Amino acid sequence: MTLLGRLLRNRRAGETHLSWNLPHLQGPELLTLTSEDFDPDGSLPRARCAKHVGGEDLSPHLEWTALPPGTAQLLLVVEDVDVPMAKPAVHCVALIDPATGHLPPGALAAKRPGPGVRPLRSTVGRGYHGPAPVKGHGPHRYVFQLYALAAPVGDAPGATPVDRARPRALLAGVSAPVLGRARLTGVYER
Repeated sequence: MTLLGRLLRNRRAGETHLSWNLPHLQGPELLTLTSEDFDPDGSLPRARCAKHVGGEDLSPHLEWTALPPGTAQLLLVVEDVDVPMAKPAVHCVALIDPATGHLPPGALAAKRPGPGVRPLRSTVGRGYHGPAPVKGHGPHRYVFQLYALAAPVGDAPGATPVDRARPRALLAGVSAPVLGRARLTGVYER
């Protein structure tokens, strides 16, 4: 694995295709997203990483500042921008009730999500999937992006239902105005 990491070291998805940069997900950066588990641009603890790299695959604590008036739903997207692919790997997509206020550790689990959390499909499966970069590839940035939406994400006529939609299709179909947004980046390296 270390050899593969070295061979792929210069290949990274980058931020160009990050959901943050999608034109319809632009909005004022009125929110602040924080975590008790890691500082901005700080290292993600091993417990928040995938099981096969020694972690617990437990989503981190996340908390946000007061939401803009009219927020009907929150959309959370977690992406690895340093994966050696053409686009960032989506590690989690979830819809969150705005009354939730914060997410305790493990709230993004597929089987037992926290109250008010609806985990959707990601690149790997449903719910939170912790960091597990290729060994020797270098540091990977995991970008937690939170969007305050003016209307809930719903099933569009003729489209794949929200619960079954692939992440890129789901993100492309979000039509509600973004009232506010925030992002928080954590780093992990093997």
